[in-house]
Amino acid sequence: MTPWLDIIGIGEDGVAGLSSGARTALEQAETIIGGERHHALTPDIKANRIAWPHPFGALIHEITSRRGKRLVILATGDPLWYSIGARIAHAIPPTEITYHPQLSAFQWAAARMGWSLADTETLTAHGRPTEQVIPWFWPGARLLVLTAGAETPGEVARLLADRGYGTSEMTVLGALGGPTETRFEAEAITWANSDPAEILPAFNTLAINCKGRPEHPLGRTPGLMDDAFTHDGKMTKRTVRAATLARLMPARGAVLWDIGIGCGSVAIEWMRAAPDTIALGLDPNTERLAIARENALNLGAPRLELMQASAPEGLDHIPAPEGTKPDLRRPDAVFIGGGLSEDTFERCWAALREGGRLVANAVTLQSETVLLALYAKHGGELSRIQTATASPVGGLSGWRPAMAVTQWALIK
Repeated sequence: MTPWLDIIGIGEDGVAGLSSGARTALEQAETIIGGERHHALTPDIKANRIAWPHPFGALIHEITSRRGKRLVILATGDPLWYSIGARIAHAIPPTEITYHPQLSAFQWAAARMGWSLADTETLTAHGRPTEQVIPWFWPGARLLVLTAGAETPGEVARLLADRGYGTSEMTVLGALGGPTETRFEAEAITWANSDPAEILPAFNTLAINCKGRPEHPLGRTPGLMDDAFTHDGKMTKRTVRAATLARLMPARGAVLWDIGIGCGSVAIEWMRAAPDTIALGLDPNTERLAIARENALNLGAPRLELMQASAPEGLDHIPAPEGTKPDLRRPDAVFIGGGLSEDTFERCWAALREGGRLVANAVTLQSETVLLALYAKHGGELSRIQTATASPVGGLSGWRPAMAVTQWALIK
């Protein structure tokens, strides 16, 4: 089908900064959809104007009801980089859309900071929990963050300061590329102690040069120290957790089911390890679910989804991840850390996508018996993991062994 929808990225310089193709599409449009500031940047264009409808489903209806008409959607910067264009692409075939990108806020911000964009993490807190930026905190890291408003820099400053990065250099850039461009700078500890929202522009991009010496740095490679999590002692310990994640293989946008989630350590590390991952955890214990939620917020996995249910019964009622299509309830990986049974395995295995990974850990003799029977029937890789930690023995030191874990892993 011939493209009928033009999605145009626009900057602070308005129509003057558009390419000839984007300008022509805008001038010939019958209807223009955009935010208040987008319409203000194009005051001389004569067309029917529509403000952003809410919720997102209403926007798709507005668009598709005009299929075949000359319709333009205005977005900020690059429509396909954390912007509305990417979401529309899920609902409308790309053959029906022409994209007209403009310089993104990331490109403008990198230029103003003198940073190589290829060596900088580009993140968003716009329409998403601010805690999502936590996994990228690391000494020497450079972060560019799209914000949700003037409050975001203060929120990020407190997250940094609480984790030992109070000396990080923060720069808030407003109206990038326009005649009223602004710049505000401070150390994280300063904005953590005095909320800067009153002086910052509502529409801004945040640049962070991470500095500090946290007592316990938390990397994104699986295997965080056990003390990073609040737990009741029943958790997948560090070495076993790292081996578990290695076999689950986190990947961008992938979905994990964590059966018997406990304190959430495996699901949280899954979400920290790769961008845009989704994890849904089941557990019948309300106290453990509360602990998992607390850990998810503290460690930068605020989108962890939790469901109070026992396996296998609860597996029949797992919802699709929020904002996704029903078929996305099917996992790319499954971890069975509790509630292991043949029925639980069979239901998880049936739901798992082709190429999906399943890992089950057993500690007790009873669960190991179930696991060995499943291994005999389905094959896969069977491992026995045992670790020992040096600890005081009187005035000397000795090895204190942890309980052995039998691990079964297979790929569908």
